[in-house]
Amino acid sequence: MINEQLTDPKSIVIIGGSNTIRKPGGKIVKNCIDGGYKGELRIVNPKEQQVQGITSYSNVIDIPDTDLAILAIPAKYCLETVTVLAKEKNTKAFIIISAGFSETDETGASIEKEIVAVINSVNGCLIGPNCIGVLNKNYKGVFTTPIPQFGSEGCDLISGSGATAVFIMEAGMLLGVQFANVYSVGNGAQTGVEDVLEYMDLHHNPETDASIKLLYLETIKDPQKLLKHASSLISKGVKIAAIKAGSTAEGSRAASSHTGAIASSDMTVRALFKKAGIVYCSSREELLSVASIFKYKKLKGKNIAIITHAGGSAVMLTDVLSKGGLQIPAIDGEDAKKLESYLHPGSSVSNPIDFLATGTAEQLGIIIDYCEHKFDFIDAMVVVFGSPGLFDVENVYDVLSVKLDVCSKPIFPVLPSVINARKEIETFLSKGNINFPDEVVLGKALSQVYKTSSPSSNHIELPKINTKKIRSIIDRANNGYLTPEDTTQIIDASGIPRSKEIIENSKENLLSKIKQIPFPLVMKVVGPLHKSDAQGVILNVNTIEEVTTNFDSLMRINDATAVMVQPMLSGLELFVGVKKEPGFNHTILCGLGGIFIEILNDVAAGLSPISEVEAKKMITSLRGYQLLQGSRGKDGINEFQFIEIIQRLSALVEAAPEIVEMDINPLIGTKNEITAVDVRIAIEKTQA
Repeated sequence: MINEQLTDPKSIVIIGGSNTIRKPGGKIVKNCIDGGYKGELRIVNPKEQQVQGITSYSNVIDIPDTDLAILAIPAKYCLETVTVLAKEKNTKAFIIISAGFSETDETGASIEKEIVAVINSVNGCLIGPNCIGVLNKNYKGVFTTPIPQFGSEGCDLISGSGATAVFIMEAGMLLGVQFANVYSVGNGAQTGVEDVLEYMDLHHNPETDASIKLLYLETIKDPQKLLKHASSLISKGVKIAAIKAGSTAEGSRAASSHTGAIASSDMTVRALFKKAGIVYCSSREELLSVASIFKYKKLKGKNIAIITHAGGSAVMLTDVLSKGGLQIPAIDGEDAKKLESYLHPGSSVSNPIDFLATGTAEQLGIIIDYCEHKFDFIDAMVVVFGSPGLFDVENVYDVLSVKLDVCSKPIFPVLPSVINARKEIETFLSKGNINFPDEVVLGKALSQVYKTSSPSSNHIELPKINTKKIRSIIDRANNGYLTPEDTTQIIDASGIPRSKEIIENSKENLLSKIKQIPFPLVMKVVGPLHKSDAQGVILNVNTIEEVTTNFDSLMRINDATAVMVQPMLSGLELFVGVKKEPGFNHTILCGLGGIFIEILNDVAAGLSPISEVEAKKMITSLRGYQLLQGSRGKDGINEFQFIEIIQRLSALVEAAPEIVEMDINPLIGTKNEITAVDVRIAIEKTQA
């Protein structure tokens, strides 16, 4: 629980403050003094009478009441110290720098829990333990450097890792990225990244607060809180970008279904970020590039003009932008010819616009003006301009700085000559600009920003399903995979169209019913989880004799319990599925189905509940979307019904949260209808 004693303390005590600034306690004291803290600063250190000019108390019991305590002492002394401060010194905010808690062993975890209990008992706030501290406009409560100058126009940074927060600040300051509040939550024993974001949302003031939030997450303890407050902040005009580390899912090796095999924690996190409107980043470089993009004018379209004197950089940037879904449209016509007349012979304006190594500041200004005023189809510009070290490029950067202000279209400056043009770049940054030193990193980040939509609506209307019937089946079922009979009833109650089928473990019973389904048939083994791997699927069965022979061979397969017979349907094979990650809402997946699901891995994911708009975006984001539309003379599928099936799947898991894994693979899609052919549902009633 973030409180005023943490954000704006009138008094701070540093437990373990030292005269040695190479120690964490000493560096925190120095940073608070150098940072101009205006409140009462106190020190507790039994070995010192004065610490950096401040009187030192020998025991915490001797200090006056204090708002905030920063502890830089061994873990074994922290519980006793916190107890005295909370119970006797009216301290309501704590930052514990010390390590040796839950990140170490069970003993440390136990002490950590006791500390949290003490702080909770006085409605206090804890940051840490095992963190670097907090930076804001009121105090610099960290033991690290650099200490960026506070600026409300900068970025708030909330990090689960102290070292990573330092690395982000270091790299960001070199680019011209500014920072406002910095929270390093460490173990997040009481206050995690989501809790800090919640505080920023509930207390948001658009006039004074930073409009950009950067997150580094190692765990997401409360996905719903993150989704709620990130969505709320973004709806208020705030921009958020985040890294989620540790998203691989080694456990997927043991997954029993197609969905389990392809779904990963990373996929679920991406779905959460997409629903919230958070820009997903894979690295510190990309996070800072996205933050830099946020500081420039908004990209409103996908047509980019690349302006450069470096052909290789232009080619690499073109490649990465194109792969990311942006376009570098050709520039031609009378205006293009007129522009070319202002440039040196050999220049090209076709896009990329290459005005050669001898290009001048004046020529750059003319090119930008043409892209701004003449080429209406251009939505943004990337200017790549370095220096071979032969001449001063400051006048070029001056022109660029002016154009950044006066142009209505966004311009993204790539100034890669961080050695040859170091002084000129420093001057450029001193004017409040931000540099992108690497065009490929910029291109990836720009694509991510463009692809990230606004937060999903909180009011999602799902199709009506027979919830009563579904609940009756789930309530009486055992954990694990549902029986084929129960699965069929669940699908019918969900309103998902399915193929007619017969399931029998008796050849005589099967033959007596076989006339219900017209030839040709498909025969499948019931029992083994992966039918294809067990050679348990037989296609194009056309006679009763074949049915008889195939029944015997299928029943001889290990773990076979019955045989399923269905009509042989033709069309495009599709896939939908469900995976439940602990703590998260269900992840709904869709893609091309059949045996190609793992081979192509062309899968889109969304977090339930899924709106019609979200379902539409899922299917249009597939690399194979052209197949769904129809291509090379082949019909496409009924997209509206595919969208409805995704939504019905979402409605199903909302009604039955016990579903932990589910496959419908394949669905056979035609231009008229989509039919579920093979369905598996696994439930786990003990999962949260």
